[in-house]
Amino acid sequence: MPLRFDAHVSTAETDYGTVLLDERAGTYWELNPTATLVVRTLLDGGEAADAAAALVRAFDIERAQALRDVEALVGDLREAGLAS
Repeated sequence: MPLRFDAHVSTAETDYGTVLLDERAGTYWELNPTATLVVRTLLDGGEAADAAAALVRAFDIERAQALRDVEALVGDLREAGLAS
């Protein structure tokens, strides 16, 4: 499940996570540090299991919940037309 942002999406990492700009719609999206960790893992070619493992290492969360969270985030980004 590697992730790729569409060409019309610009990203900027901040102290608080990552900001996405949908240049097509002129809307901003803010990803918290947890979502940023997931996105960074997937953009680097990782699979959903890799992103879930990163969450488990960084936060007090069970693997099954982490995997559900990864899948939900990716689904939201794809549904919003930001990623493929």
